[in-house]
Amino acid sequence: MPYALRPAGLTDAPAITELLNEVDRIEIGRPETDLHTVEADLKHPEIVLDRDSWLAFDGDRLVAYGLLWDESAGERVDVDHYVLPDHQPAGELILDALQDRALEKARENGAARAVVHLHLNTEPTLDTELIERRGWHVVRRYHVLQRPLDGAADLVPELPNGIRLRPCAEETDRARVHALYQSSFAEHFDFQPRSYAQWLHDVDAEVLDWSLVWIVGTEESGDAGFLIARDDREAMGWIRSIGVLSEARGCGLGGLLLRHAFAAFAARGRDTVGLGVDTANPTGAPALYARHGMAVHYAVDTWETVLS
Repeated sequence: MPYALRPAGLTDAPAITELLNEVDRIEIGRPETDLHTVEADLKHPEIVLDRDSWLAFDGDRLVAYGLLWDESAGERVDVDHYVLPDHQPAGELILDALQDRALEKARENGAARAVVHLHLNTEPTLDTELIERRGWHVVRRYHVLQRPLDGAADLVPELPNGIRLRPCAEETDRARVHALYQSSFAEHFDFQPRSYAQWLHDVDAEVLDWSLVWIVGTEESGDAGFLIARDDREAMGWIRSIGVLSEARGCGLGGLLLRHAFAAFAARGRDTVGLGVDTANPTGAPALYARHGMAVHYAVDTWETVLS
């Protein structure tokens, strides 16, 4: 029986979450996708669901899912793709739709080509021969790291002389975190500049617990770094992003932010904390995380294709 293909809607979020958790169980051994994360993706302001999302069904069963969004307003387009191992033809249908729409989107932006990125587990449920035949290749590797927490050992660190750390309590603090993010991440692979309004959506500001966002700096130089954490993942506490301005690196600010986050999660009763890192990060972040006891949970590759 042929697969039925249609766009996703917000009411499909529970079924999509179930599919992604089935993929999680195969790829990493346990479910780690939360419903609110899927809902946030489907509500992304730069996604038109009727044109930028696809569901493939085998009868009544959802077996594959694709989503496309554009943060560059140019040639760069991002896509997500999930498929169950025994339904590769459904995955191919969605791959074809993703590629066609990516090129269309880039041309709508005035670009002559589309540079498309897709993140896949290094041992994915998708048969990678299907994308290699279409000209995709790996351009980057990321590690998802995790660390156990101990409420008796992971205590709030003392601040060194001249160092100050504060929670993100006011609207002006949020704007400051956005500015620090834009500056500290500007040199990172695949960075896309984001306006304050766009960034607020990216961090899901309406439901984000801003007490888990901190700004660090020095009395002499002012604000120099930030950390955004989330406590709404069932699997573990999560550090969404951490950044320190280039001129302030090497002074221990990143490590201080990490230890502060560890203590906050431990005090909430969490037993594990995680984050993601580019293995080729030019700031030395992987070594920093290793020194603070974080180890690889699983690895993700960024695949790229250029369409014209």
